[in-house]
Amino acid sequence: MITAELGKTKLDSGWLAARSTEVQLTGTQLTTTHPPIGPSSPWMEAVVPGTVLATLVKNKIVPDPFYGLENETIIDIADSGREYYTFWFFTSFHCKLSGAQHLDLNFRAINYSADVYLNGHKMELPKGMFRRHSLDVTDILHPNGPNMLAVLVHPPDHPGSIPPKGGQGGDHEIGKDVATQYVEGWDWIAPIRDRNTGIWDEVSVSITGPVKIIDPHLVSSFFDNYKRLTAELEGNICLVEHLQTRNVSIPAKSRVKYTFPEYSCANDVNCQLFFYKPNLWWPNGMGKQYLYNVVITVDVKGYGESDSWSHHFGFRKIESYIDCATGGRLFKVNGQPIFIRGGNWILSDGLLRLSKKRYQTDIKFHADMNFNMIRCWGGGLSERPDFYYYCDYYGILVWQEFWITGDVDGRGDPVSNPDGPLDHALFLLCARDTVKLLRNHPSLAIWVGGNEQVPPDDINAALKKDLSLHPYFESLDGIRKREESPEKDPSQYLDGTRIYIQGSMWDGFADGKGDFTDGPYEIQNPEDFFKDDFYKYGFNPEVGSVGMPVAATIRVTMPPEGWQIPLFKKLPDGYIEEVPNPIWEYHKYIPYSKPGKVHDQIQLYGNPKDLDDFCLKAQLVNYIQYRALLEGWTCRMWRKYTGVLIWKTQNPWTGLRGQFYDHLLDQTAGFYGCRCAAEPIHVQLNLSTYFIEVVNTTAEELSNIAIEASVWDLEGTCPYYKVYENLSVPPKTVVHTIEMKYPKSKKPKPVYFLLLKLYNMSDDGILSRNFYWLHLSGGDYKLLEQYRKKQIPLKFTSNVLIEGANYEIQVQVQNTSKKPDSRRFTYKNSFTAEQGDSGFDMDLMEPAVHRGTNEKYEASLFQRIYRRILGDNDTLRVTEINGDDVGVAFFLNFSVHASKTNHKEGEDTRILPVHYSDNYFSLVPGESMSVKISFEVPAGVTPRVTLHGWNYPGGHSVH
Repeated sequence: MITAELGKTKLDSGWLAARSTEVQLTGTQLTTTHPPIGPSSPWMEAVVPGTVLATLVKNKIVPDPFYGLENETIIDIADSGREYYTFWFFTSFHCKLSGAQHLDLNFRAINYSADVYLNGHKMELPKGMFRRHSLDVTDILHPNGPNMLAVLVHPPDHPGSIPPKGGQGGDHEIGKDVATQYVEGWDWIAPIRDRNTGIWDEVSVSITGPVKIIDPHLVSSFFDNYKRLTAELEGNICLVEHLQTRNVSIPAKSRVKYTFPEYSCANDVNCQLFFYKPNLWWPNGMGKQYLYNVVITVDVKGYGESDSWSHHFGFRKIESYIDCATGGRLFKVNGQPIFIRGGNWILSDGLLRLSKKRYQTDIKFHADMNFNMIRCWGGGLSERPDFYYYCDYYGILVWQEFWITGDVDGRGDPVSNPDGPLDHALFLLCARDTVKLLRNHPSLAIWVGGNEQVPPDDINAALKKDLSLHPYFESLDGIRKREESPEKDPSQYLDGTRIYIQGSMWDGFADGKGDFTDGPYEIQNPEDFFKDDFYKYGFNPEVGSVGMPVAATIRVTMPPEGWQIPLFKKLPDGYIEEVPNPIWEYHKYIPYSKPGKVHDQIQLYGNPKDLDDFCLKAQLVNYIQYRALLEGWTCRMWRKYTGVLIWKTQNPWTGLRGQFYDHLLDQTAGFYGCRCAAEPIHVQLNLSTYFIEVVNTTAEELSNIAIEASVWDLEGTCPYYKVYENLSVPPKTVVHTIEMKYPKSKKPKPVYFLLLKLYNMSDDGILSRNFYWLHLSGGDYKLLEQYRKKQIPLKFTSNVLIEGANYEIQVQVQNTSKKPDSRRFTYKNSFTAEQGDSGFDMDLMEPAVHRGTNEKYEASLFQRIYRRILGDNDTLRVTEINGDDVGVAFFLNFSVHASKTNHKEGEDTRILPVHYSDNYFSLVPGESMSVKISFEVPAGVTPRVTLHGWNYPGGHSVH
């Protein structure tokens, strides 16, 4: 029962669905005399929010399209006709209003159009996938009985067909509609059979009084060039309250725009809504993400409170311009330049089974990789508010594109329609509504017209006008164009605070002219990323490579015939061509070789024996490949580049390319290669010059620091050890320190390990640690195959903290093999940066307020207080792996499993997702490292933490 209290109630449960051709009743009958009673044929439990295909999969009417080749057994809308995927959705609710209250029925998005029936009354939801719908249903509400709601959802008008060879966006017909374009298939995904038809976003009802608030626009400005701002307060608690009231007159049946406070009094300090020294919102790696809560309430004279609206808000200013030195687009946040290292994003799930919990994991994963930007690709979605909330929370800047792609909108093969969607007015309506939905999020950094294409001229011109910057936010080479106070109120702009760029390869991105100058998208020689001729332009919006997941994911997402590893076909020139099995090919596998340019990177470790061996060696390559990519870009920070975005970070299905975690949310080793390379303070080896470099992306100078470089061979000895002391690194700078001499020595080992550590000389606190495995020029890693037989002893000391279903396990891992000599090493890895806390990882719990706010977003402040549970839940455990050999414990990785005594052979026992402070790491003799493992356990399951490694193939339980 929805009470008469003001506010919104989600209608996210109790939905039923049925194919329209199987329902012989009208919408009026369904919502009056003949409502469906439970999930009996043809009705079934529905996924709302979600799609028709998600509902069919849930009810096992069709198989899982992401498993093996099952998608080929599901009829495509091009063959079935649109009626086949036209579905009824039904639910009911109770609501009793009081007095002059009003009730709105809200659909935040549907695809593509719908007929809505409530209690026998018909309404329409017009076409367009990216628009909100709000229906005033006050007069048709049943106050004393159930309100029956039936929605007939129609697919896109132009779902298109899939050419025999597939193609980027199929036959491109979907581009005639204002809808997501990836659904006809791409080179990274198979076609989505229903084209994402359904009620794919939130449905709700909201109660208001006679006056309601619609789409407030929050804008802040800094009058003193960021000079009067607070430092972080002790305890991370900052309570700031402003209470101001204004009287407004609103004519009956009208809409009024009102600025609070009045912009005309902007120079009157008594009239301003002035925050003295607020804490700023910063991107990941630059500072904390302070969020405040803004609440707007409307009281009507003689009635009382009529409506209330709240939104979290971050004080920050984003500027963007083309950098003269590099020609790349440069971003500044709060006056500080930020070197962009991030990734391209498609969407969470190809069946649009979107959830806050999934979004939280997705975005936290990006923050864990030390990324600072996500690009929402134009063939995907305009992402949902929950996505943006977690980007706000974790500090991930967002590049949001509109629904244009080069392949579908004029540059595809076959040649596609350059005039975009048929209804340009609808496109602009959806674009403007999307801006209003998302514009208050501090993480939103830039609007872009399309992917590798600009919108049609009239749409592009309208977007440029609609998204023009308020003069205060204009900048030229980082210098504000106008200092005087402009007359027009910035909150009256559609946005006014973020720049609009017409396309992803224009105006400071790629060559800036729209030529296809992004990429490449395949395996590379790691050292090539460091060469000046690898990429010409200042900001690369797309560069991609391999993305093989772990073997357990292959086994759970494919039948046994999909477990066959590729055939390695040797070509006359000595290069290898990989020939994958048909299932891998269907799942868009990218090979680990590029004949004529790159020798097979998996075969550098020897011929893989089976799936487990192949996937393990693929993880070695993933780590090296993506660490080198980011380190190569970063070594030329500001000198040649302003940023790079990797294509891509994840897959919305069980794809086998371009991902750092798979669709089941298990990370690849590439995830941790990125995490290493993108840390704000970083020590690295330039694989082209063999110089050691120190990267400082922070705003503070590094002084009195030292680098420790140690080389370890496969016999466990240390033939090379150097310490370089009394170094300093200016802010926002890369320093090339000294050349590594070891490979040039008289008798270098063909395969060796290199450990670099950057630390403070004052307390030996480690700022950065970076571990490499290397071979001599022209060599390979095949000697590592014999190294697997080494039995390196390890000691684990673990502590577990439990709250409900949330676990946090701190594991100290030590390589206890004999130290080769008594020379000084920084063995303990005491990192100066916070790597965890003795309390719970509260990021796994639903965040209510972030650091430094008084926000009451969804729960009380006290739910955010760290609590350490002592007694029975605080346990210390010590375990050991025995071994008699001395050497590096190589490529260790943890996983978490459900403890089962009767699990079936091949059953996937993994608990996912899991957040690790590090994984796929190695320890030299005597070295120790602490790893924090955080996860949620399903009901009735006891977790078990397992360690695998190059020297530990069978797996060992450590907690």
